[in-house]
Amino acid sequence: MEEKIEQVQEQNQAQPLVRDFTKEGLKNAFTPKIVTLLIVVVVVGIISGYLISGKNNFVTGGKTSGGILNTSSVSKGTIEGSNDTKTFKDTVSGTLKEGGIDGEGAFHLVRPGGDSQNVYLTSSIVDLSKFINKKIKVWGETQKAQHAGWLMDVGRVEVL
Repeated sequence: MEEKIEQVQEQNQAQPLVRDFTKEGLKNAFTPKIVTLLIVVVVVGIISGYLISGKNNFVTGGKTSGGILNTSSVSKGTIEGSNDTKTFKDTVSGTLKEGGIDGEGAFHLVRPGGDSQNVYLTSSIVDLSKFINKKIKVWGETQKAQHAGWLMDVGRVEVL
């Protein structure tokens, strides 16, 4: 047993703790295949980032023109969104304005009766910004709110 311990100690002493990296070792690490793969990954990353950023109409579907939404295509009778009236069973009508209240809602519907009658709206289904200053009817689901009298997640919009 002692002989084995001595052999291991001699082997450990023969090998240095810190090794020098030579330029030959680095040349073996960066083979032409690895360099080509790294270049392809960078190029694909740049292209996908450009497409995802929305700078190209291919991704946005041509819905924007210079960053300004085209609202002229929204006319009376236009209906947009889900047909799921079981989930979106609450309805309300009014004129859509931009802005929520204390971080709740991105838009609000102005209704007769003053600010206390406003309905604050969010939506992940319908782009409500196309309907600003239009009289609309929305179908949605009422959400709990801290500051808004009525907060709704909109699923369907009809221009009146």
